[in-house]
Amino acid sequence: MPFFTAPDGAELHYTDEGHGRPLLCLAGLTRNGTDFDYLAPHLPPLRLIRLDYRGRGRSEWTGADTYTVMQEGADVLALLDHLGLEQAAVLGTSRGGLIGMYLAAIAKDRLRGLCLNDIGPVIEPEGLDRIDAYIGRNPSARSFGEAALALARAFPEFDVPASRWAQEARKHFAPSDQGLQINYDPALRDAYLAARAGGAGDLWPMFAACEGLPLAVIRGAESPLLSAATVAEMARLRPDMVVADVPGRGHVPFLDEPESLRAIHTWLGMCL
Repeated sequence: MPFFTAPDGAELHYTDEGHGRPLLCLAGLTRNGTDFDYLAPHLPPLRLIRLDYRGRGRSEWTGADTYTVMQEGADVLALLDHLGLEQAAVLGTSRGGLIGMYLAAIAKDRLRGLCLNDIGPVIEPEGLDRIDAYIGRNPSARSFGEAALALARAFPEFDVPASRWAQEARKHFAPSDQGLQINYDPALRDAYLAARAGGAGDLWPMFAACEGLPLAVIRGAESPLLSAATVAEMARLRPDMVVADVPGRGHVPFLDEPESLRAIHTWLGMCL
């Protein structure tokens, strides 16, 4: 099971599969590399790399002060260095897209392109309010079956079969003697709330830093986090950007939808 040591000594988990041009997939705020299990079978031949951020998945818990976009961006660069890669295309879901835009601002030469999954330079408060309600808290469900039903109730905007929520429950939670628990450091809540209290600031300069990179954005048509108006402004500024709107999805599309796959394949053709 591959791990590497970050410059501060943290042991971080990643997976590295396939051969060819590298595609680095960065997951959402509380998530890990398994988020891209749905996408992986639909990708063309390439080298698929996935990182578990510190405090998530199988990576070491290092404390709330280290769970920042800047630190996670530094960890991405350290992983590329560890693998001996000068560049990679980056597909970032939510938090992963923020990290991707940050990297475009500080280390554009390491990116071959950036695909943003339901994230952009404006983050809607409604979406953040929903994250407030669950981040860092264990579910009340005591079984994966109960958790799957709870997820379906919590995200009614998603038009997916019950089997998808059953899969998601096993990605979100881990069994314990006390029932199900979140599979990430609960201190991530403290880091998230501190960042939200400080405000996101103006993220448009980070989006502007993507100039010259092949760019794509995928939006869940019912997303509470990324508005259609924000995507329209992104497309105005970058008319060459690949855009996909995925019906029956909120935050975030699973990336195996036909609309998502068309956008990803088009984008990959531009940057790999």
